Amino acid sequence: MHKLDVALGERSYPIHIGRGLLDGGLIREHVRGNQVMVISNETIAPLYLERVTAGLGDLQCDTLILPDGESHKTLATLETIFDALMANRHSRTTTLVALGGGVVGDMVGFAAACYQRGVDFIQVPTTLLAQVDSSVGGKTAVNHPRGKNMIGAFHQPRAVVIDTAVLDTLPDREFAAGMAEVIKYGLIRDPVFFDWLIEHQPALAARQQAPLAEAILRSCRNKAEVVAADETEQGNRALLNLGHTFGHAMETFTGYRDWLHGEAVAAGMVMAAHMSGELGWVDAADRRRVIDSLAAWRLPVTAPPGMTRADFSDLMALDKKVQNGRLRLVLLNQIGDALVTGEYDPNALTRTLEAFCER
Repeated sequence: MHKLDVALGERSYPIHIGRGLLDGGLIREHVRGNQVMVISNETIAPLYLERVTAGLGDLQCDTLILPDGESHKTLATLETIFDALMANRHSRTTTLVALGGGVVGDMVGFAAACYQRGVDFIQVPTTLLAQVDSSVGGKTAVNHPRGKNMIGAFHQPRAVVIDTAVLDTLPDREFAAGMAEVIKYGLIRDPVFFDWLIEHQPALAARQQAPLAEAILRSCRNKAEVVAADETEQGNRALLNLGHTFGHAMETFTGYRDWLHGEAVAAGMVMAAHMSGELGWVDAADRRRVIDSLAAWRLPVTAPPGMTRADFSDLMALDKKVQNGRLRLVLLNQIGDALVTGEYDPNALTRTLEAFCER
């Protein structure tokens, strides 16, 4: 088992990475009170819920199963969590356990941030994307019909428990979507890792355990370092959003139904690389490497059919990185060196939208 720490002073917490961690008492070790609610979804619960609850011993352990899918990441679903907590008389010393992918983790974390003004929660991510990205860092939220993750809070977990064995049952499409976020770390700050991912793509696609564990470990280490330096995204933490401004617009356009988050991020990173090229920062060879690294996983590298420049402009105007009416974007100086800026030639953005969208 590997263990990393997210260094945030009194809010510091460990990330445990290993095979078989759902079994035994590791999750129980991070519960401070005598009440737990394990919250999962209808896809994951039949596979792993019983194993998790079995390790919680003699605690009051209640469970809640939510509908699966990004379209259910709403305030209405959040209400069902609060209803269950109050119906079972959970106090402010309760601990919520998020057993599922990024949607479950984001909603349970937000519920934990709000319930009785803040209770503990533990992330037990079951998708690659959640393991390497959304479970770490304390970003919690639900979606709004006009924008993704627009309603939320920063609320750090007590621990993150990553059992790599759960990836054995992850569908190929979900696995590939997670790889988009893994590749992101190479693009924004770790060029050696980016090269390593290209070299080990066949082994990762075969889900060989040693390279898969290494990819998760290196991704989590990158995420932990960024979060420790900028917990509430006042500066460089925004680099983690490479491709996300374009990607969130695509997810919103498709109604959070047609594309997985990682698929939208993949296309968004290609657009960010293209715009960086339009600004003269990234050469054609590196833009090609970005596209090839994502296309190797059969991830989308262009916008959804039917999406226009006007659609992008309207949806990106609601992005959380808009400051004083100026859209800030995460772009690339080169592979492994990203920046957040609102100081760019708007014509470069126009040319990028023209290249990827219908008129």
